[in-house]
Amino acid sequence: MQMDFIVDKETKTVSITKEFAAELSLVWDAYTKPELLDQWWAPKPWESRTKFMDFKVGGRRFYAMVSPAGDERWAIQKYTSITPKTNFQFFNAFADEDENPELPGSDWDLNFSEKDGMTKVSISIYNESLERLERMIELGFKEGTTMQMNNLDELLARLSQQKVRAI
Repeated sequence: MQMDFIVDKETKTVSITKEFAAELSLVWDAYTKPELLDQWWAPKPWESRTKFMDFKVGGRRFYAMVSPAGDERWAIQKYTSITPKTNFQFFNAFADEDENPELPGSDWDLNFSEKDGMTKVSISIYNESLERLERMIELGFKEGTTMQMNNLDELLARLSQQKVRAI
């Protein structure tokens, strides 16, 4: 499935749209359950390791992207709005290993919809500064996001197969 990735420097926003060949509840779970998130969130060969996640308004996810050499790049997400199975929003910031955020951060808005067994995820990422947006792009955000979405495609295919076998 194709992914749209649009950078708008004028509004300091990245827009990502991706369709998945999976039902909405499965895609929602992949985004909101740490045991699933950690299976796809990091671009290979990196790994995602969630230290804690409390998926509720006011809750947080604190996690590291871990390199093959063991280097950790920490980030914290604070959930600001959740409408089950349709939308959630969070503030994201890079952080150190003690949960101290590196500001400025970005506001993420994720929308989910399903049609004919296909689930569309539309993500809008507003950056508080143009410098942060440019840093994300320089660090390979588009390439990393493409790898993440491929990882998620693979995970959803495996989970869908397991579900079919269980029936």
